[in-house]
Amino acid sequence: MARSKGGNASTLKRYWGQGRGAAKIRWGSPGDYTRCTEQLHKYLGARAKGYCARLHRERTGVWPGDRRNVGRRR
Repeated sequence: MARSKGGNASTLKRYWGQGRGAAKIRWGSPGDYTRCTEQLHKYLGARAKGYCARLHRERTGVWPGDRRNVGRRR
């Protein structure tokens, strides 16, 4: 079976977690989770929230909404 031009799950995870997509999201800055869900919603729909929550945890070490999160509203 031929491989698709778009890559696979690990390629996408690397793009949004470390690559050009991560530069758009600016992980570790206020609003990073919101930017992630806005960017990925067009590709994943409602699943973007869960996917971005897991990426946020991997990139910053805390879940979105956690009191230790730098972008959390007071």
